[in-house]
Amino acid sequence: MKIAVDGMGGDNAPKEIIEGVYKALDEFPDVAVQLYGHQEKMQPYLKDHERLEIIHCEEVIEGTDDPVRAVRRKKDSSMVKMAQAVKEQRADACVSAGNTGALMAAGLFVVGRIEGVDRPALAPTLPTMDGQGFVMLDMGANAEARPEHLVQYAVMGSIYAEKVRGIQNPRVGLLNIGTEEKKGNDLTKAAFPLLKEAPLNFIGNVESRDLLNGAADVVVTDGFTGNMVLKTIEGTAMNVFSMIKKVFMSSAKTKVAAFLVKDEIGGLKGMLDYSEYGGAGLFGLKAPVIKAHGSSNSTALFNAIRQTRTMVEFDVTGTIYSTLKKESQDE
Repeated sequence: MKIAVDGMGGDNAPKEIIEGVYKALDEFPDVAVQLYGHQEKMQPYLKDHERLEIIHCEEVIEGTDDPVRAVRRKKDSSMVKMAQAVKEQRADACVSAGNTGALMAAGLFVVGRIEGVDRPALAPTLPTMDGQGFVMLDMGANAEARPEHLVQYAVMGSIYAEKVRGIQNPRVGLLNIGTEEKKGNDLTKAAFPLLKEAPLNFIGNVESRDLLNGAADVVVTDGFTGNMVLKTIEGTAMNVFSMIKKVFMSSAKTKVAAFLVKDEIGGLKGMLDYSEYGGAGLFGLKAPVIKAHGSSNSTALFNAIRQTRTMVEFDVTGTIYSTLKKESQDE
């Protein structure tokens, strides 16, 4: 399979992106990579590889660029040319750690939506205390949603959890302010009965305080709420480890203690880092489009490619299409 990678996207591009690509090429002999980016800037980190193709791009979409305008105007950017390769079926899927909004725009306007999908959803896998993790969507592709959109998110997330994450009959929960069926706002109250009727293992409402305890394998919500949850989890984890570091560095005694438990602390930090699970999939497009974390190092980029490979291998896009088509025919 061929995976297109944006070599210029992210805080640590191109060095960490390229190193992650080589890790993936070493690990997966069935993967070939098309690396899009500025040849001169990438050259110091490149080495010959029979399954690596370099495609020069003059432009880069920056994190500060307006997403839609950048995709429309920067036709020779690494992100747009990568998405174009997927559209023209010269690549099976694509990965970028660059501007999230621009990647979503490239996915929508270049790669295109699956027939029957009203709105694609951004879906990362977030950590749980037992290390299993859970898929949550939408995390910001659409600020608002209708009840039927949440049902589509649930179907797409459930297929991904089963095909890519290997979870049989994944539990689907609706994010809400209480577990009772009648709780919530107009959106959640209207979505609840639709989710009960959908071909899913719907377990009802779940509260945000229970997410990291593994309350569900797939959690659905609107993009506005989901993005706030994501950033709250991210910010809390960062601040907790900052406080731990401050405590351990406060005296000679605590510095000795820190030395003794540094491996355990490192393992705990890894458990709470959602980039360890790969990138966030933009579900509902005609091919897998994966958004790696903006601060991705080589390991996170490798994990994103691994995730993309599995999505292609198990034809997640095709399964989403056929499932939604069957559901619409049954209605």
